[in-house]
Order: sequence, then structure tokens, then C-alpha cells
Amino acid sequence: MAERTAKNILEYALFLILIFVAKLLPRRTSLTVGGYIGRACQYLLPGKRRIAYNNLSRAFPEMSAAEIKRNVAETFRHLGISGMEMLTLDRFKTDEDLHEYFRFSGLENLREAYALNRGVFILTGHVGFWEVGTFFLPKLGFPADWVAKKMKNPHVDRYFLRMREAGGGRCLDSKKGARRIVRSLGEKRGVAVLLDQHTSRRQAVEVDFFGRPACTTPIITQIAMKHRVPIVPMFAYRTRDYRYEVVADPMIILENDPGQEAVIRNTARLTQKIEEAIRRDITQWFWVHRRWR
Repeated sequence: MAERTAKNILEYALFLILIFVAKLLPRRTSLTVGGYIGRACQYLLPGKRRIAYNNLSRAFPEMSAAEIKRNVAETFRHLGISGMEMLTLDRFKTDEDLHEYFRFSGLENLREAYALNRGVFILTGHVGFWEVGTFFLPKLGFPADWVAKKMKNPHVDRYFLRMREAGGGRCLDSKKGARRIVRSLGEKRGVAVLLDQHTSRRQAVEVDFFGRPACTTPIITQIAMKHRVPIVPMFAYRTRDYRYEVVADPMIILENDPGQEAVIRNTARLTQKIEEAIRRDITQWFWVHRRWR
């Protein structure tokens, strides 16, 4: 226990130094540096590079080896930038930041879903800068919470919790997540969920994702079906000038069918939405994740 505590403190000290450097630099410079760090990580983390290469090769068998290699490099660059974005998320505070850095498409779909007064599932994934919704959703007047896993280092976890809740939303611990999600929806809030991570086979259903069966949580589908909660797919893509194009697709309302086949079919439908979002820019997804196991 003492060894773990000491390691946590050391990790946090190094983490604070990185934050200091990231915030000391102008925003564009820090994100550019993040991109270089990301590119370097593909050589520092060869295991992750192999996972990304394998995932992309199997998802896009028509791509040449050279194309896969370029996309892997760009994916690592994207992840490096994302890391810097997360460290400096609290740079975004004002309405001026909202107007300067964000362009929105489909907000009427989100307004229509909130107007039903049943709460809203905001369906997203590790696409683009997925964390930035913690700023713009409350700023636009959409009360929202985020489902997230706790990090192993409690000091780092508390830092990111403050960052995520700075805009007025709340973080919901993914442990015992269903109960917390239902409570938030009952308060007519939006709940943002990432549906693109591996779930243990015991808790999952298998659905197609880029042509391969992937273990996926059915919890969102089950709650949405039972309570007729509207689902709005929403994704924030980074542009080349370090701004964001936020896309909200038309809402989905699932029929209340208690059968397991309906659960699987609807989970596959939502997973297909994630795949469509990734295909808009394949370099802005988390290809280093072992999604298929």
C-alpha cells in the first residue's frame, strides 16, 4: 500500500509539471507540441502501434500497407493533441471561446430531443475531442452529465473530475452506472455515454463493428427502450486549425421490446452510428484500444 501511495504521488508530481508546461505555452503551440509527442509515442509504445496497425488493417482490408502506416502515424498525432487538449480543457470558459472555436451542425436535433422532457442520451465515442462536450453543452444551455471510469491514480482522477465538472455538468462513475444514469435522466438531463469500448463478455452482447463481432454494453439500449429516452448521436471533430466541428445527428427513439433479439438489434444500430462517425475521419478514433478480443 505504501509503495502504491508513493508511486501515485510521484506520478502526480510529474503530471503537474506536464500541466504547468502545457498551460504556459500558447494554445496552438501546446497542441502542436502534443502532436509531436503523439508521433514519438508510436515508437516509444510499439505494442500500442501494433494494436493500431492490426485494427486498421482488419477494419480497412482494401488499404495498402503504406496507407495504414500513414493513418497509424496520424492517429498517434491525434492522440497526442487530445492529451494536451484535455490537460488544458479549462482554457474554454466564455461565450467568446464558444463562438471562436466551435461550429455546430444539427443542434436543432438536440433541442428537439430535450423538448420531449424525458432526458436525453448523447451517444458518442472516442472520436475527435470527445471531452470538450463538458464545456459546450452546459454553455449552450443543455444540462448534461458524463459517464466515466475512475482512474487508478486518485490524485489524477480528482484533477480530471474538476476539469470535467468545471462547466456545470456532473461525472457519473461507471460502476453501478445504470442507477446513476436513470437518476440523471429522471432529472431531465442529458447523459453522454461512450459506446465504443470493449465490455466483458459476461456483461455484453456481440454486435458487428467494422465487420467483426465486438462485445458491447447493452445498458444504454435497455434503458432507452424501457423509458423511451431519445438518443442523439453527437461528435466533436478537430479541424486542422485546432477548432471543432460538432455534429448532432437526428434523434433515435427505440421501441420498447423486452426481447433479447431487440436489445441486440438496437445495440447494433447504435454501434453502427459510432462506426459511421469514425468513418468521417478515421484518424480521429482510438485505434490503440483492444476493441475486439
